[in-house]
Amino acid sequence: MTLEEKIAHLQATSMEQARLEGNVIIDTHQAALEKVFEDHKAEATRQSETRIKAEAANAKLSLNQALAKSQLEIKRRQSKVQQELKDKIFEEADTLIDEFMKTEAYDDFLIKCIRKAVAFAGNDELTIYINPTDEKKRSDLEDATSVHLTISVEDFRGGVRAVIRSRNILIDNSFSTQLKEQYDKFVFLGGDGIA
Repeated sequence: MTLEEKIAHLQATSMEQARLEGNVIIDTHQAALEKVFEDHKAEATRQSETRIKAEAANAKLSLNQALAKSQLEIKRRQSKVQQELKDKIFEEADTLIDEFMKTEAYDDFLIKCIRKAVAFAGNDELTIYINPTDEKKRSDLEDATSVHLTISVEDFRGGVRAVIRSRNILIDNSFSTQLKEQYDKFVFLGGDGIA
């Protein structure tokens, strides 16, 4: 082989070797770029999913807050209407009590309360109070029950109060107490029987 052939062969071999090494470098670089691209794509997808989840959570939270606010407003309105109705019912009850106090049934009620108090007291000393508005009925009630009655200083709306001091007992059949107890206990029930 001549020198020129050797140089040509060396040149061809070197070029072939350089091409192979270049191709390996290009393939390695391309694989690295593809990996960087896939990693970037995966990271971008993960960030998008995270952002979507965060936005969905924020939207759900906002919706829940709006729902809670509207439910609170509905309950507030319902409570106000119920209070107005409750007050109206008890105003009507006051009117009915006024009408009842003008009847014989009221006198019978007072006599019944007085007799029950006397029976409960037994032999203990008992003070029975009637309402100042019932002062005109006092003598008739005393005749019917054979009990001395005291006119109360306090207006308790009607009915009877009795005190057994020896046992520290108050028998309270006054309309003011009964109305207050009923007012405090009164609750509107929902359609399912729940207050």
